[in-house]
Amino acid sequence: MGGVTMVLAGDFRQTLPVIPRGTRADEMQACLKSSYLWNGIQRLGLTTNMRVHLNGEPSAQQFADNLLQLGNGAMTPDNQDGCIAMQRIGRIVKTQQELKEAVFPNVSQRFFDHSWLCQRAILAPRNEDVSVRISNFYQNCLVVFKFTNLLTLHVLRMRL
Repeated sequence: MGGVTMVLAGDFRQTLPVIPRGTRADEMQACLKSSYLWNGIQRLGLTTNMRVHLNGEPSAQQFADNLLQLGNGAMTPDNQDGCIAMQRIGRIVKTQQELKEAVFPNVSQRFFDHSWLCQRAILAPRNEDVSVRISNFYQNCLVVFKFTNLLTLHVLRMRL
């Protein structure tokens, strides 16, 4: 590689490339592990999840361990069909309202606490999807936050 030092970080199970109209096989063929460069890469693994370690919560440690076992294919299936009950890994909710209450408890009193909000997230492939979810959660708009960056203007409406 010409003596160039590069640091590549991340969980390679979560970083498959996006191939428009591609199959799963196309994605695997395009990933770094399929590259001819992969054999020349020195891989170092982290052994301690520092976020969980510093948090100190046993439930967070259990969740991290279960998620790692699942990702490594080391979790024992629950029955003969090879399925793993998701209740073993995380909390299952039945409604969107129950999800909102689980992720954002007492949000109407705590939404100005930035550190509290930074510990929570709605994950979606597009910001538009998140905006729709937030709009549906909170019907009466009381506070509007505007964020600008180099690409587009974003408006976050907090509804209580």
